[in-house]
Order: sequence, then C-alpha cells, then structure tokens
Amino acid sequence: QVQLVESGGGLVQVGGSLRLSCAASGLIPSTDVIGWFRQAPGKERVLVSEITWIGRGPYYSDSVKGRFAISRNMANDTVYLQMNMLKPEDTAKYYCAARRGSGASFVDWGQGTQVTVSS
Repeated sequence: QVQLVESGGGLVQVGGSLRLSCAASGLIPSTDVIGWFRQAPGKERVLVSEITWIGRGPYYSDSVKGRFAISRNMANDTVYLQMNMLKPEDTAKYYCAARRGSGASFVDWGQGTQVTVSS
C-alpha cells in the first residue's frame, strides 16, 4: 500500500498560480501511476492529470491542458501539480491517487487539499 499526503492548496485570485504536492511513502512499484483528481461541490471526482511513477506519459484533461503541469521528483518521492492561469471553475478539492499500472483502478488515495479561485 502506498501512503499519499497532499499539500499546497489555498485561496488564489483568478489568473494566479498554485503548486500542489503529493508526498508518497511506502513500497511504490515502478509501474505505479500517480493521478491528480478534483471534486467540486455537487460534482463527481474527475481525473485532471496523471504520470507514471518513473515519470513517463503525462496525461491532462482538456480542461487543464496548457495551464497545469505534472511532474515527479525522485529525490523526495513527490508528485507535483503546477497550476497556472487559474480560473474560478478550477475551485475544487484536489486529491492524488495511485494505481498499479495503466488500466488499473486507483486504489490509494490522499486526504485532499482545497483550492479556491476567487474572481
């Protein structure tokens, strides 16, 4: 099992930036995929970005493509989500999660961090 802890959320104005961190611990298989999800009030949780644990194949949803960037720091086992040009519709609770390879279900989840974009 992988333990995940998110941080970096907060209140930011439209057009601003935030960087979320997802610190991973435990036995992390090299085939793992780490994803960032978000869930707005009254809406489903959706995947916005993911990357393999070895740093390949980043995916972005259309809603964040060109504004968000996912990366991984092997030195401290942390996955980052750099969020730029933030919009009010980016307001949500953001979660990181891990799955055992592409095509598997996400099974390990963090507790989430709140991002609020004010206009």
